[in-house]
Amino acid sequence: MRNSILVFSLFLLNSLIYGQTEETKIKNVLLDYVNGTSYNRPELLKKAFYTNANLFLDNTEQELWIVPINEYQSWYKNKKQGEFNGRIGNVVSIDYTNTIATAKVEILFPEDGTRYKDLFLLKKIDSHWKIISKAATKDNNGISSVEDKILFIVSNAAKYGNSDIPTGNSFSELVNAYDTFKKAGYTVDFVSPKGGTVPLSYIDTSDSLSLSYLYNSDFMYALKNTQKPNEIEPKNYKAVHYIGGGAAMYGVPENKEIQHIAMAIYEKHNGIVSSVCHGTAGVVHLKTEDGEYLFKGKTVSGYPDSFEKKDAEYFKHFPFLIQKTLEDRGAIFNFSPRNNAHVEVDGKLITGQNYLSSRGVALKIIESLNAVKNK
Repeated sequence: MRNSILVFSLFLLNSLIYGQTEETKIKNVLLDYVNGTSYNRPELLKKAFYTNANLFLDNTEQELWIVPINEYQSWYKNKKQGEFNGRIGNVVSIDYTNTIATAKVEILFPEDGTRYKDLFLLKKIDSHWKIISKAATKDNNGISSVEDKILFIVSNAAKYGNSDIPTGNSFSELVNAYDTFKKAGYTVDFVSPKGGTVPLSYIDTSDSLSLSYLYNSDFMYALKNTQKPNEIEPKNYKAVHYIGGGAAMYGVPENKEIQHIAMAIYEKHNGIVSSVCHGTAGVVHLKTEDGEYLFKGKTVSGYPDSFEKKDAEYFKHFPFLIQKTLEDRGAIFNFSPRNNAHVEVDGKLITGQNYLSSRGVALKIIESLNAVKNK
């Protein structure tokens, strides 16, 4: 039986909040490496690496190639300083204890569709974190294209409105959609109104997929370090996906920056807007450039108003009703009986009824994107 009322407000736990400053310092060192290599800035590499650091790379014969940091820096000295060279870096995870740390960075090359994984060993020396070694390898794990990126929209809300009733982003909706996209070769990023940590709810530890992601350090790191809206470049994404859970009702729907991101992806870059369950709350204010609601005259789904427990305390704090608001603004709202998956596809708008629909929504997004590719 699904443990549907377990709420895990992940980042309110002391064990995950403690030491946030140290993690930020480590991340800044890694960003010096990323920006130094992406913008031909050897001075940032000098700042990030220990003087005698080595890089352990693969040569064309896949043999171990040891490169001293001074030699590595020289590769960027004769290029135009400050000019973006097409190399994209993302910090995937950080793990540290006292004065030592390990980290993983993903490097993407959109021009030729390649992806690398960099592993770092860092040491705190004289109160400053330094990279003391780096190993890198090419990642060929089912990648279709580094341009295939999906943006998950999540909420920072840990309570229902101004109440003390805990809520969060649905973990099952997150992992089912995320796993489907990753297995199809897509990169998934996360954005929230405030960035940083987000609360999680509905964690079913009897479900093997949920359990595997609960202990997946890269996945949990991403949820601990969601991006802020001003850090998102809409042109980099093929679709936005609004995650449900009670938290989806707060902070996300009214956020103008997130609305802009979603509609830029939809209108300017021919991308998809999608949602599942209460995540459909994020769609209710979206308008096209001509001022019409995105969903006007379109068929949508989400968590039906009639399924809400209207005598429950949490319901008193809802800012609006999803189904009623959509229908009042011109949408056609369809759904199935409780505990059934239900997905609606209307052009580039793809929506699902509940957590059971998460994988189905993701598969429909992938199907739609593949159809565009194959034209």
